[in-house]
Amino acid sequence: MSKCLDRSFALLLALALCMPAFADVPVPAPGASPRIDAIKKAGVLRVGVLANAPWLVENTSGQGAAWSGPAWLLANEYAKRLNVKLEAVPVSHETKVPVLASNQVDISVTPLAETPDRLKVVDFVIYSSTSVCMFGLASNPKFASAKSVDDLNKPEITIAYYTGGGEEGWVKERFPKAQLRGVAGSGVAPVEEAMAKRADAVPINRVPWVAMGRKLKQLAVLPKENNCQNSTEKAAPVGMAIDKSQPAFLQWTRAVEKEIEPQLKKDEARVIDTMK
Repeated sequence: MSKCLDRSFALLLALALCMPAFADVPVPAPGASPRIDAIKKAGVLRVGVLANAPWLVENTSGQGAAWSGPAWLLANEYAKRLNVKLEAVPVSHETKVPVLASNQVDISVTPLAETPDRLKVVDFVIYSSTSVCMFGLASNPKFASAKSVDDLNKPEITIAYYTGGGEEGWVKERFPKAQLRGVAGSGVAPVEEAMAKRADAVPINRVPWVAMGRKLKQLAVLPKENNCQNSTEKAAPVGMAIDKSQPAFLQWTRAVEKEIEPQLKKDEARVIDTMK
């Protein structure tokens, strides 16, 4: 009986090793996507690159891989499945979207925020998002008693922000009942306002919060879950872009992203954890 089971197991294992990975999203057949046909004919997937951590990180040391991060991981996956080489094409803030229409790249993998204006000219493959956290002194009773970001919208709470900064408009809409304190300056957040107890709470992008929270142990953050990395406050989708009117190419790139999404999230968390 055991010999039969052993033979059955060996047969199943052999079949599994010979069978294709059914989880893999199939590459569109020849003729279904002109873009994929052109990429395979050229033997190269051209991607526009411009560093923007934690999604796309450039290594300028001269040693090791030049690029890393979830955007590069996804670009590599596309190239591997198409059986072509991956070519990085440097772009600027001004050219990172226009290079698609001019056919200088197949995908702009430099991280882009999805906006209504950009959606008029490109389609997005979303793989992440940016959002805001609220931090304050852990020893501050007003901040410590707050269980959620909603609890900061009270007259007795003072919230500081940089005037002219990206969070100014959001703070005014999100916390209409709180006392607002606009301060001049630049950087990731006016942390000194919280440290000096001139403010009870301060907004910060979720990405730099990890390094700040690690450095300044006296600070606490909201939302608390997953160290605020799942925050939906002031959330905006982040992804890579392809030129419009490529339905088969778009469908395939999005499907591959969904398939390896856990790997992308893991790699993003790895990069954020190494940031200073």
